[in-house]
Amino acid sequence: MSDNAEFNRLWWHSRRGMLELDVLLIPFLENAYRDLPAEDQARYEKLITCEDNDMFEWFMQRSKPADPDLQRIVDIILSRVQPD
Repeated sequence: MSDNAEFNRLWWHSRRGMLELDVLLIPFLENAYRDLPAEDQARYEKLITCEDNDMFEWFMQRSKPADPDLQRIVDIILSRVQPD
């Protein structure tokens, strides 16, 4: 699969049923995903297979994923949207 086709697939899978997730995931995908190391790209791909409600809880910092790989990508995404 070409890089562009893969990116388009990720873009569509990043669109969620919750606007709150869309405003985090779509800009992250468009502005940061391509610069991530391959390991973190794989973590992002794993993240977007998760349930919306779980992701919402993680991004609102109400709970943490049990999987350290998921916690790492959640932290990376949050670091891009939270003020210093």
